[in-house]
Amino acid sequence: MTVQEHTTEELAAQPIGYWSGATMRRVVGRIRAELATDDLTQPHWWTLNHVAGAPGAWDREGLTERLTPYDDQDSDFEAVFADLIARGWLAEESGAFVLTEDGEAGRLRARERLSAVNDQVHRGITPDEYAAALNVLRRMIDNLGGDSDLPGGTVRTVR
Repeated sequence: MTVQEHTTEELAAQPIGYWSGATMRRVVGRIRAELATDDLTQPHWWTLNHVAGAPGAWDREGLTERLTPYDDQDSDFEAVFADLIARGWLAEESGAFVLTEDGEAGRLRARERLSAVNDQVHRGITPDEYAAALNVLRRMIDNLGGDSDLPGGTVRTVR
């Protein structure tokens, strides 16, 4: 499928709420469908990645606090943790989470599928175009008083 061309004036008159929402639904829907292959949700995925990135650094409270702002489905993080533990993918050592060998294998399988989604999303879009699109969205968030920083808190000012 080829994206139909429109004039700058036509595009500038389009409602950002529609286009940002349509993009979010399509991208997140595809991510969730790929994760569902292993009966995972986004909170499962976020948990696996955070624990893999800092083994033994996250406890239940800290990880729940860290992930809650990204969750649009009011997930029960205790249930997510319990599920990953029951699968044998996550363990607690001295009150902190670590991935098991099976958990790391599952995380890598999911990462491979999500990498293919990312490649598809970025097809035909240069890194500069992608960065420009994000910067426009970030400015809009900032204009409306929201947090336009990158997830994880890298501080840079966009003008």
